[in-house]
Amino acid sequence: MNCWIVVPAAGTGTRVGGSIPKQYQLLSGRPLIEHTLERLLKLECLLKVVPKTIVVAIHPHDCHWQHLPIAQDARIRTVAGGAQRADSVRLALAALATEADAEDWVLVHDAARPCVTTADITLLMSTLQDNAIGGLLAVPVQDTVKRVGDTHLVVATEDRANLWLAQTPQAFRFGILRQALEHTDARRGACTDEAAAVEKLGYLPQVVRGRRDNIKVTDPEDFFLAAAILASQQRESDGV
Repeated sequence: MNCWIVVPAAGTGTRVGGSIPKQYQLLSGRPLIEHTLERLLKLECLLKVVPKTIVVAIHPHDCHWQHLPIAQDARIRTVAGGAQRADSVRLALAALATEADAEDWVLVHDAARPCVTTADITLLMSTLQDNAIGGLLAVPVQDTVKRVGDTHLVVATEDRANLWLAQTPQAFRFGILRQALEHTDARRGACTDEAAAVEKLGYLPQVVRGRRDNIKVTDPEDFFLAAAILASQQRESDGV
């Protein structure tokens, strides 16, 4: 079964700050997005399904991507992304529509999750191999969850027993995911990940437990945390 990989990277990362978009800021001396893409490129020799290509959705006026060495990799192509994450993924799927079959897998991964392990992605795909819909990596909530009102006062403590934090990659059948994103619009409410769009069609994505170090770089301090995680994973890989 074919597997297509989509990386939405059209955002500007305003919470991180800086003069360039978050995905191009340096993490351990290299652009953040390069770390992420290198992890995904390693899947070619690991997955039973065959990754056909990686489609990176970049901002229509992006002037940084073309200067990255990894941009020359023949396994990667780009499309112009949209205003929201769902728009970028939808446009990437549209670019693949003449090549992908409805039952093919689409694996969507955040450009800002450079610490995902190939072992977790392999686990995700092996778990889902007979699933007709798809699913996602996630971890159970461990902290106490407070619901807070407009005045920053606690109004309730939520039951965390069945709460999970969604991660990426998220993997869905091409036909289902494209249909879900085509039906996502402002009237139906914003979808912050692919699973939410699929849920709106009435499907139930499967959760596969991942590692907690698969963090999303969102705030400035996350760069320091991600650098420490990458270093730790390298030591783990080296058997140190």
